[in-house]
Amino acid sequence: MSAPIHGNYHGYYIKRPSTHDPRLALLPPSFFANKHVLDIGCNEGWVTCEIAQTRRAAKVVGVDIDETLIRAAWKRRRSVWSAQRPHSSTSESQIPSPPSSNLNSRKKRKRHEEDEQDYEDSSNSGFDSGSGPSSVANYFPASLEHTFGPIPIPPSSSSSSASQTEFPHNILFRTCDWVKEGAFEDKSGYDIVLAFSITKWIHLHGGDEGLLAFFRRVHNVLRRDGKFVLEPQPWEGYTKARKMSPLLQENAKTLKLRPDDFAQALRDIGFSEPQKLGSVGEGGFHRPVDVYTKL
Repeated sequence: MSAPIHGNYHGYYIKRPSTHDPRLALLPPSFFANKHVLDIGCNEGWVTCEIAQTRRAAKVVGVDIDETLIRAAWKRRRSVWSAQRPHSSTSESQIPSPPSSNLNSRKKRKRHEEDEQDYEDSSNSGFDSGSGPSSVANYFPASLEHTFGPIPIPPSSSSSSASQTEFPHNILFRTCDWVKEGAFEDKSGYDIVLAFSITKWIHLHGGDEGLLAFFRRVHNVLRRDGKFVLEPQPWEGYTKARKMSPLLQENAKTLKLRPDDFAQALRDIGFSEPQKLGSVGEGGFHRPVDVYTKL
């Protein structure tokens, strides 16, 4: 496997595992509700799927330069869907059953009623499923998918499927070098753009001007008052990354901008002062998350 010189690490979330990404936890629960979101450098789509499933986003687009990671992201979407409690509008007869079962219909019905009661009790106690009253994330054990395979996703045009603004139909992935070419969905604009752990790689490949061009592209695709959520990597982290290839080594010698300069650069482009949400993560992943508003 070639070196991940674009930050396109395979198995990234093995190093940074989490059921709920701590960076998203810094944002208000309603931050993504009914919004159109772009996740740049989405990797295997864990964050993208979390936003689409539990943050009630209307549409989420994940882009990455690595086609293998995008294929994994599509698989992640189906895996997350398989673990989700069925939508309340889905009748019991439409819920796929395992290939074989020794349970009789009475036991099945009793278990279903117990599950419904457990869900109602958790809702009444203040439990927030994140995806509204109709579904619960991580409802089924992962062993079911491993044993029987993922649950098929119904076509969005069917009467029993969720609407286009509900998971899993509110999410899609694209393979592209977004910094240079953008994506088809950009023409509609976004309310929120996420850039988690990617500025270092853009900077090392494109130099100062390449990073500024990236910031300008983000500004262009955001709607008025749109939000740019940025997790900049510290300058110290560039040292190891630039050793991955002679090109990055040479480019690093020309860099004048530092992460501490990003706020001023973004203000010059047309963003607000940053709203600093704090820092989260363990070890080398402990980084700040800032939100900029398009003026």
